[in-house]
Amino acid sequence: MFNDIGPLELVTLIVLAVLVFGPDKLPKVIQDVTRTIRKIREFSESAKNDIREELGPEFKDFEFEDLNPKTFIRKQLDNEDLGLKEIRNGFDLKKEMAEVTDAVHSRDSDTSSSSSSGSSDGRIDMTKKPELPDRDDRPPFDMDAT
Repeated sequence: MFNDIGPLELVTLIVLAVLVFGPDKLPKVIQDVTRTIRKIREFSESAKNDIREELGPEFKDFEFEDLNPKTFIRKQLDNEDLGLKEIRNGFDLKKEMAEVTDAVHSRDSDTSSSSSSGSSDGRIDMTKKPELPDRDDRPPFDMDAT
């Protein structure tokens, strides 16, 4: 419950509790707090048991921790019946990206070999400015259409 509290925070809480409640009332406050925490845990366990009974025998191994999305996904990915490990292992993102890159470079080299504007290795020269089409190639501008 208090796994992330360090020693300095614990000492600070103790000193603060002594200052707020005083040394003579502190034991009674601690007993009341522990009793309240115990009652809350008992209530929580009885509610969980009631829910399990209402769900029936098909949910006898149901755990409430499975409602956490991370835990649910982790358990589903570890399930061998679904075959998700084979799908996950069969998908290689680097390989797919390399194939796409090769396909793009081969298409660029095909178009660049037919025109003289490309380089010989299929790469695009980013230092050149793009060639603008001639003004005669554009369709006429229609003022009424805009």
